[in-house]
Amino acid sequence: MGVQTVWVLGDQLNRRIGALAAATPSTHRVLLVESVAKLASKEWHVQRAHFVIASMRRFAEELRAEGFEVDYRRATSLADGHRLHVEQFRPSGVVVTEPLSWDGLALVRRLGCSLVRSNQFLCHYDDFASWKSTKKSFKMEDFYRWQRKRLGYLMEGDEPVGGQWNFDADNREPPPKDGSAPWPMPVVDVLDDLDTAVLDDIAQHTHGAQPHGLWATSRAGALRRLDHFVTDVLPMFGPHEDAMTTNSWHVAHSLLSPYLNIGLLLPDEVCDAVQRAFDDGRVAIASAEGFIRQVIGWREYVWGLYWAWMPEYAHVNELGANEPLPPVFTGRADTRMNCLSHVLAAVDSHAYAHHIQRLMVIGNLALIAGVDPRALTDWMWANFVDGAEWVMVPNVMGMSQFADGGRMATKPYASGGAYIDRMSDYCKGCAYDRTKRVGDDACPFTTLYWDFMARHEPRFGRNPRVAQQVRAAFKLKDLDEVRARAREVTVMLREGRL
Repeated sequence: MGVQTVWVLGDQLNRRIGALAAATPSTHRVLLVESVAKLASKEWHVQRAHFVIASMRRFAEELRAEGFEVDYRRATSLADGHRLHVEQFRPSGVVVTEPLSWDGLALVRRLGCSLVRSNQFLCHYDDFASWKSTKKSFKMEDFYRWQRKRLGYLMEGDEPVGGQWNFDADNREPPPKDGSAPWPMPVVDVLDDLDTAVLDDIAQHTHGAQPHGLWATSRAGALRRLDHFVTDVLPMFGPHEDAMTTNSWHVAHSLLSPYLNIGLLLPDEVCDAVQRAFDDGRVAIASAEGFIRQVIGWREYVWGLYWAWMPEYAHVNELGANEPLPPVFTGRADTRMNCLSHVLAAVDSHAYAHHIQRLMVIGNLALIAGVDPRALTDWMWANFVDGAEWVMVPNVMGMSQFADGGRMATKPYASGGAYIDRMSDYCKGCAYDRTKRVGDDACPFTTLYWDFMARHEPRFGRNPRVAQQVRAAFKLKDLDEVRARAREVTVMLREGRL
């Protein structure tokens, strides 16, 4: 029997993943393809594109050092790279681990590749579908508890350690008012010749601040960052999980999602490391549970919903939001909104913002301003280092923008300036006053929030989670002025004048 080819996609960069786990240098050749069409398909943040391509090239080097023959190609498309490889090497077959995207799965099936079940998540989407099929209604908390029981994290028999499943109430502290928290600095590596070559190759299709070694592009680098997180950052993670501050762009977040999303780290080894830290008494239960919930709960829930609802889910728009993506998001305009300015500056500098910045600053503004949810999804996909379609479609279309009409979230995540003021120091010194609804210095969040509630009264007036806010909107004596100001703010946002 001839040599088979294992085709490794750019988000499967780990020897333990799927088809590659059973491969040996004597029985398998490895194919990796850089797609020129993929690179040209979006305006990528340079750190996002560099992270993926440099990681692919380093992984190819590691496989060669192990003895594998590696065919690493830059081709017009993935399909073209596959065709050229088959023509040159005539393998006895091409085997692929199940891709992480709907289009990717359709492609490898169309090309006749053999598929190996993916082990890149702790709950395969077929298993998620089986769990979901037993529920008349379902929510993430139910899925999370099911995951905890079957995986055994932070469990004592059938009961959760600490006597409760969720310590989220302990993890909502705002940043220290004096800004004194000593947030541990991220690990940074020195760039090398491989990085330089990648940056030269992607320059035409990218924007944003150049990489400076923040994001690891090898498994060894990712493991160093995992150790740094568990040892130095995790003890501080829980209490300030939702906090935002001008004193730190990263606060106490793990910064591990990029590595999980392309395979440099796997979810079991990450959760195992956190479990060990808790067992050793190095981490409080609220921090350990909060992080494990993000990985085996929310992350895998999003993954399951992506496969359950695609492909039509990527194009839902139940709120009829059709405003264009604001030019401030793309760097074509500045803003006097302090919160938005700080968050977008972090995106430009690091291709990153943490989950509350994404949900309650970027996503919140887009939601209440009526920005096209698909445009926002594509922008976040291209600009965040951990971006991927399976990540962004459910998180943005469902959770953030309520574009699915409530299939994923039971309420819209909308707020005025008061929430941002409570959870951050952004409002201090801002040109806008978060307490004002009308006037030139009224906070755009506050203005747009009340207009959003009034505008969507037919949909949210009977929603038990937000009906009270809808009623409050119609009790405002200045509601007509608020709605007039909201129209002005929407135009200013569209034209880059906020």
